[in-house]
Amino acid sequence: MAQENYGAEQIQVLEGLEAVRKRPGMYIGSTGSKGLHHLVYEVVDNSIDEALAGYCDKITVTIHQDNSITVIDNGRGIPTGMHPKMKKSAVEVALTILHAGGKFGGGGYKVSGGLHGVGISVVNALSESLHVEIKQNGQVYRQTYERGVPTSELEAVATTNRTGTKITFRPDHKIFEELVYDYEILEHRLRELAFLNKGIKIKLEDEREEKQSNEYHYEGGLISFVEYLNRNKDPLHEKVINFEKKKDDILVDISMQYTEDYSENIYAYANNINTMEGGTHLNGFKSALTRCINNYARQYKYLKDSDKNLSGEDVREGLTAIISIKLTDPQFEGQTKTKLGNTEVKGIVEVVANDAIASFLEENPNESKVIIEKSLTAARARNAAKKARELTRRKSVLESTALPGKLADCREKDPALSEIYIVEGDSAGGSAKQGRDPKTQAILPLRGKILNVEKARLDRILNTDTIRSMITAFGTNIGPEFSIDSARYHKIIIMTDADVDGAHIRTLLLTFLYRYMRGLIDAGYIYIAQPPLYKVQKGKRIEYCYSDEELEKVMEEIGRDNNVSLQRYKGLGEMNPEQLWETTMDPSTRILLQVTIDDAIKADESFTILMGDKVQPRREFIEKNAKKVKNLDI
Repeated sequence: MAQENYGAEQIQVLEGLEAVRKRPGMYIGSTGSKGLHHLVYEVVDNSIDEALAGYCDKITVTIHQDNSITVIDNGRGIPTGMHPKMKKSAVEVALTILHAGGKFGGGGYKVSGGLHGVGISVVNALSESLHVEIKQNGQVYRQTYERGVPTSELEAVATTNRTGTKITFRPDHKIFEELVYDYEILEHRLRELAFLNKGIKIKLEDEREEKQSNEYHYEGGLISFVEYLNRNKDPLHEKVINFEKKKDDILVDISMQYTEDYSENIYAYANNINTMEGGTHLNGFKSALTRCINNYARQYKYLKDSDKNLSGEDVREGLTAIISIKLTDPQFEGQTKTKLGNTEVKGIVEVVANDAIASFLEENPNESKVIIEKSLTAARARNAAKKARELTRRKSVLESTALPGKLADCREKDPALSEIYIVEGDSAGGSAKQGRDPKTQAILPLRGKILNVEKARLDRILNTDTIRSMITAFGTNIGPEFSIDSARYHKIIIMTDADVDGAHIRTLLLTFLYRYMRGLIDAGYIYIAQPPLYKVQKGKRIEYCYSDEELEKVMEEIGRDNNVSLQRYKGLGEMNPEQLWETTMDPSTRILLQVTIDDAIKADESFTILMGDKVQPRREFIEKNAKKVKNLDI
């Protein structure tokens, strides 16, 4: 093999925004839908920073017909003067140089979100075209760019008595796989920002076919946020508990309300960034809540001297809470900014929350009683669930096998190479067992519909054979004892019939996985199999179609005559083992959809609507989404 020289000349230096275009995923996460929408967030974040500094109270985001975006704010406008070191306008510096902006050096913004100041320049680099218009000093300034390179000088084109920034950009088709903006995705983030920054008005306009427009403006801030999240739930107390306090230059704002639900929904933010992995602010809140509830329960004899303390899990059952802090120098762990690491924050949040929660409990005895009783019931259920788990373990040992009897396991012991199909019914399970590759594919048939966990506590859930079988087969346990490292398979594939019952079973399974084994979803281990909807046969030629569009294409190709046989599959049991392998289980030909959670709030809302007690929100959901349904089988 010829040896290649590796010296200084092989080290590639990427100048300016060239690095962004070369490795866009490093800056915006992906070049798919997620990255596309992230461009909008970065521009909006600049406007939000102006709002946090007290200079902006209105932001308008417009999706144009060609999927270009315009963001307008009424802030001070990006500075237009000459930059003393760079010898070019401050606008051009902000738009063309990474890590340039008012977020550095402490002079521009005390509190800011975004990607540490790289946002607007990254958007410019990844846009086919970008136009900036700034109203400042009585003038309207304009400049244009293509793929990060200025195509005009910054020039004053008109006079004005207003201030603000207007940026219009069109994402580069050479960079992005997806160029169509989703109104609902943008709507969710902009509404979230309006909740987190009370008083600000954020408008979203869509000029495309389904012309729509919404304005988000919440004077109640986080109180309104909690009310919004709980609108499809039954609160235990009418008023949302809210407390806001500034301590050591850190603003702590928390709103919380208990509901009759069994799951907790706590969302933590630092400088408007959703810290999905939590961090020091969340830890401080949890510690204060557990201490306050236990102190109150002991003081007023809800807990006897001999009783154990309520656990954090007990006191958070049914709780919806938003923790939002704003600080000068946030330290995030990891590039994705999903965990806050500032050590001083835990103590500050703990002190603020402790004082406020203790005062609330003392001043509101009726609400306090309801909250304590909810926590005590959760503790009893947790102890019953613990006994159920121990019983399951003892039973497994007595039976000399830890695996459920219905499971046809695979021979492979490496979880990364192993997969398990969760199959609806014994009939389909039989075909799957015969058709599978026994080396790497395990099969677990389910009998009937599993319990709707949205309406049940953990003790009842653990007394259900079907769910216990899944927990045992997956190997990870659930709740506080969940361990992703113990997963026996790195692909868990839900395979149900392509009909209403199959869709219902799939939703029940996903609800259970989201509520009690979410780590499997976060790790990317959960998939949904896509069995074919149709089998088309003409002579010896057989085609499987996975959608109506595919069927139309095949029918056009082979012709529509009496020699064509068309079969609509309603159940997996209708396929013989060879067909099931060929269409749905063969890794070289099958179609799998990976289950991901980009937005925990939206996921929680969906499961609450679909599987919760309230009928009206479910009816409204069905009416809203009826037009999107395909292949409805009733």
